[in-house]
Amino acid sequence: MSGRERVREVVEVLAEPTPVQEIADRADVSRTTADDELQRLERDDWVIETTVDRTKAYDVNPVRMLFDEVTTHIKEHTRDELERQLTELKEEQEALASEFDVNSLEEFRDQLAEEEWSAAELRDRRNVIATWEAVNTELALVKHALHLYGDVVELSSPKHNSYSSLA
Repeated sequence: MSGRERVREVVEVLAEPTPVQEIADRADVSRTTADDELQRLERDDWVIETTVDRTKAYDVNPVRMLFDEVTTHIKEHTRDELERQLTELKEEQEALASEFDVNSLEEFRDQLAEEEWSAAELRDRRNVIATWEAVNTELALVKHALHLYGDVVELSSPKHNSYSSLA
């Protein structure tokens, strides 16, 4: 794998804005190589430049990441499978609400401040929050995929010409 490929590999797993030197170290390349590749990735909308402690840093472009995830859902699943996933995720969301006798994640979170909980109970509730957030995120992705399904399939078909039918 080339140095530039290693930089791209590191970028794909960034969880937060990361300084150029740290990306270079993780990719085992010079700072110059990392910076050059990161600037190219920025021009291609894969990353966004930011700062961390007054140091130049990069983060994955969240818009690009969203579209990539939605497109992956569409490529890997039929519309029917996505509709089934939507139903299952909604059932899981409703089960969490019912189990804790709340209407939403926000209401569940509000209980953290209103009640006296032991450390173990707080850890358990934080785990529930993480699960609920994951379900909500996946639910949003599946909804986006269903909304865009027809357009993405049509635009991805080999018969599609270069003129967009979305205009």
